Amino acid sequence: MTKIDLTSRTAVITGGGQGLGRATTTALHAAGANVAITWFADPDGINQSRAEETALQLGARAIAVEGDVRSRESIAAMLNHVVEQFGSLEIVVNNAAILKDRSLRNMEDDEWQAVIDTNLSGVYKVCKEAVARISDGGRIVSMASISGFVGFFGQTNYSAAKAGVVGLTKALSKEVAGRRITVNAVAPGVVMTEMAETIPDTARSEMLKQIPMGRFGTPDEIANAILFLCSPLADYITGQTIHVNGGWWG
Repeated sequence: MTKIDLTSRTAVITGGGQGLGRATTTALHAAGANVAITWFADPDGINQSRAEETALQLGARAIAVEGDVRSRESIAAMLNHVVEQFGSLEIVVNNAAILKDRSLRNMEDDEWQAVIDTNLSGVYKVCKEAVARISDGGRIVSMASISGFVGFFGQTNYSAAKAGVVGLTKALSKEVAGRRITVNAVAPGVVMTEMAETIPDTARSEMLKQIPMGRFGTPDEIANAILFLCSPLADYITGQTIHVNGGWWG
């Protein structure tokens, strides 16, 4: 079996201090990569504390750094800091995302815009700044979602954003292919993270019925798909969305 070795490569994982981001950060670090875990300021300071706790637990080759994906200036400063710290940038994982679920009839404009700003425009802004700094042969992996393909009740904002990530991935992969940079997405099904735990129990029960494998995914299973796409094993894979959903295509 070929072992994935990312020694001397540097990865930025947006929102890498919790949920799928934390699992991805841990997997990349275990494979030898330097990892930079981004956070943005929230009123309770939870994002920063989780990012710093994750970096502390991982130890050497891990840092927490402020970076708000809604701001190109913040992203640019964050990426510059990472390059100064580790000397290069080879991997970017667009993981940061939020939920503001509500039926379209009841959704407020600011609830729509907040999700688009983070989950779609944030990916654009990170990619925009990263492409100018990432090494040739680098990797960009963005988190899509099953919601962007099947659509969930109350998630017009989230589904639209995640479907947009898929389109962005396809287009950007063509633009940077000449530099051997691959651009892919991973579309998880329902995974039991802090975000998914906000789904009501009745809704979760109905979701489970749609999954042929009969269970929800784990953060590590999603992280392993991202790890693969960041590795030399995926040199010839670009513009693709890898679905990790237990067979759910309802």
